[in-house]
Amino acid sequence: MNSNTLLDLLENNARLSSQDLADILQEDEKEIKQEIKKLEEEKIICGYHTVINYNRALKNEKVMAFIEVDCVPQRHTGYDKTAMKIANYPEIDTMYLLSGDCDFLCLVQGKTMFEVARFVSDKIACVEDVRSTKTLFVLKQYKTSGIIMKDEELEESSRLVVTP
Repeated sequence: MNSNTLLDLLENNARLSSQDLADILQEDEKEIKQEIKKLEEEKIICGYHTVINYNRALKNEKVMAFIEVDCVPQRHTGYDKTAMKIANYPEIDTMYLLSGDCDFLCLVQGKTMFEVARFVSDKIACVEDVRSTKTLFVLKQYKTSGIIMKDEELEESSRLVVTP
């Protein structure tokens, strides 16, 4: 069985059952289950997530922000030591090391903009080797994990008529 094909199917079709995967791959369901278990144990499959439309669900209860963090890399450890200090905060949902204008991009969630701003100023900005931070608040989600977030269907009649 080709693990990469299985991973592609799982990533793009998270709702497929092991029987569905077996049918698509023309494999035995038991082999599919064993391969998935092996991939989970090897930490190749790291979790299963539900995609939530926060525009609808928690409109007034949750604030998300992307925090750009610029820092100084350390001899022998590079960015890893600083990254682990920041990533261990429970407010950090997702964190990436990037190339470009900033070193890290962190997704932070809080109850209010003030709470997020306070977290950045009191915790992230104070981490040793952090040079600067920039906070970008999420105002609305349009697409998450490949899924378009629809608030309501747009009607054709809402378009302006163009006449010559």
